[in-house]
Amino acid sequence: MHVARRLAVVLVAVPALALAGCGGSNNDDVAAPSSSSTSVDDSPGSWPREIAHEAGTTEIPEKPVTIVSTSVTLTGTLLAIDAPVKATAAASVSPLTDDKGFFQQWAGVADQRGVEVLYPNLQLDLEAVEAIEPDLIVGSSLGSDSTMDAYDQLSEIAPTIILDYGANSWQELSNQLGKATGLESNADAVISEFATLVSDTAADLQLPDQPVAVISYNGADGTGVFMPNSSQGTTMTDLGFEYIKVPTELAARARSDASFFTPENASTALAEAKTLFPVPTSGDPTAAITADPLLANQPAVSGDALYLTPPTAFRLDYYSGRQLVQKMDEYFGS
Repeated sequence: MHVARRLAVVLVAVPALALAGCGGSNNDDVAAPSSSSTSVDDSPGSWPREIAHEAGTTEIPEKPVTIVSTSVTLTGTLLAIDAPVKATAAASVSPLTDDKGFFQQWAGVADQRGVEVLYPNLQLDLEAVEAIEPDLIVGSSLGSDSTMDAYDQLSEIAPTIILDYGANSWQELSNQLGKATGLESNADAVISEFATLVSDTAADLQLPDQPVAVISYNGADGTGVFMPNSSQGTTMTDLGFEYIKVPTELAARARSDASFFTPENASTALAEAKTLFPVPTSGDPTAAITADPLLANQPAVSGDALYLTPPTAFRLDYYSGRQLVQKMDEYFGS
């Protein structure tokens, strides 16, 4: 099969470190507002500013210098815009992480910048957050790293913003975080650099049969299909791929970035897909997919059109996005 070109196990790729020094000099520094200032001006370079987010609106009095992230997913975007992240929540150690629970795609960058583990296994520890004495807390509204329910408690410690990484691409999150941190120009720079990479790569691709889908195969637990508007879907579309329409009405569970189908419905949900891109979060799923009788007649499976993404494609940020684009170039670059 095409998937014989197995993904090399290089989870911390060079691109993940390429931005480690980017934005090291901050051109957006401004004098802190006078303590007597009471007006809110959210124009670039002005403080205080108000940030609208999933849990409401938060006033950030001055440019943050000590940020903690309670979302391991959002930490990558914070690092990409060179935000001053002091500590981040860590996931449970897995093939997707280093030995601290940092996602592989940005673990090297975090280590270079001295980012600390805020707490392990995504088990919220308010005392640990408070001990850092942050001036901004960044959290997520969905997923296993969600701290939406603790927003009020976190807000008592420091200004807190809660973002939705399912409904927003990492580029949109970069813009939101750029505004919250005063690093708008850094956000613009990484978005522009990534867009150039995608455009240059797309011009050189010889695409496989269309349409396509990025999936997470879980055997008896069903199959997740990333939505067209997810970061995975939009990256593929920007590369020139035609993405399937996902029949969410058949889904056992759906959220903004992915829909999840039972084994019995997975083949129907993927009936349009001529090429599939499984995300190998727990090893190579190729043999299991091809041996699954419920998927035997799925066009990509029967047509020998399975291509593994990098494992890091499970959560896309600037770093893992680069890895996904480079993998597509390896497969289909002319």
